[in-house]
Amino acid sequence: MRISKPALYYFTCLMLAFTGFFSCQEKNSHADIEALIQEIKEAYAPDKRVALWDVNIEGNQISGETDQAEALEKFRLALQEKEYAGEESITLLPHADLEEKNQAVVTISVANIRSAPKHSAELATQALMGTPVKVLKQDGGWYLIQTPDAYISWVDAAGIALMDASSFQEWQSSEKIIFTQLNGFVYENESKDSWVSDMVAGNILEVIEKRGQWVAVRLPDGRKGLVLASDVMDFEAWKNSRNLSAENLIQTAKSMMGSPYLWGGTSIKGIDCSGFTKTIFYLNGQVIPRDASQQIHEGELVDDSKDWSNLEVGDLLFFGEKATADKKERIVHVGMWIGDNTFIHSRGLVRISSFDEDSPYYDEYELNRYLRTKRVVGKENPNINSVESSLLFPKI
Repeated sequence: MRISKPALYYFTCLMLAFTGFFSCQEKNSHADIEALIQEIKEAYAPDKRVALWDVNIEGNQISGETDQAEALEKFRLALQEKEYAGEESITLLPHADLEEKNQAVVTISVANIRSAPKHSAELATQALMGTPVKVLKQDGGWYLIQTPDAYISWVDAAGIALMDASSFQEWQSSEKIIFTQLNGFVYENESKDSWVSDMVAGNILEVIEKRGQWVAVRLPDGRKGLVLASDVMDFEAWKNSRNLSAENLIQTAKSMMGSPYLWGGTSIKGIDCSGFTKTIFYLNGQVIPRDASQQIHEGELVDDSKDWSNLEVGDLLFFGEKATADKKERIVHVGMWIGDNTFIHSRGLVRISSFDEDSPYYDEYELNRYLRTKRVVGKENPNINSVESSLLFPKI
């Protein structure tokens, strides 16, 4: 049977269209796009605690959100190269609904920052009054924020004061003091019979006026009150006096002896193991990563064979489970070396332990799960910053 030329032309076009369709489908299969999503995640956001890349594909729709602008740009370029025919609606954070109020400062002595936008969620970390944060999005009465140590998690709206670039710059440039006692108060008046807020070491306030034994202060959310001059220090003077000396590190660490263990805690009110080491360094002018599994990647290796002879005060000791053929190494605990075969750490409460069998502080449990020691004092690393630079976060 002979086929007419118009019919043959139509049939050829139809076949080419089907071939192109299936070629495009093959090129843009779910597996192909999912592989691209994962590739971008591994390159730009391998640790969800510090970088957000929550992107998925369903049907022909790619959706999600990220705070990584460069990652999103690379992803979209890759989709163009693949001639992706579906829809893509990935939101870049900070969310536009914030109306440029994507900066904030912590307004309470210790803000509890959680893994999800609800009070029943796991406590992820804490941030002290005066800490600047990036604001990424809002969910009801909660905000997704990022702290200066890069941690991303949720805070109750009552714990922060939202600011635009102008108001944040004004706060940054104001004269400040830092609270140096372990705990105390901002009082309403000199009679000290009522207070505006409780305080903990490391809280930062704006100075209004100095009045002899008192300092009139403004909290980041605008509340005003008085603090005892003996409880605070000019921030610039405090910053310039910070020194990661053995004496300072030991003194700071021991000042928190007996403080209760609290998962996610980074303050005198309750503190976990990595929150304890982070706080020791913070109060001496240095910001280190939040978790033990992050801290272990900083500095230089000092020991991994239980040879204590090379350890120095301030070295961080890491504990956990060694890698096997079936599973990766697991970091579960950290403490700080204070010399004489002893270290200080938060387990149950802040305590001193020893590797000396004759010591009353001998800790066989930690000895058996010891992994290695790292030195961060005096070591340069992109994840280790000064307290001063952390207060300029986020950069504007």
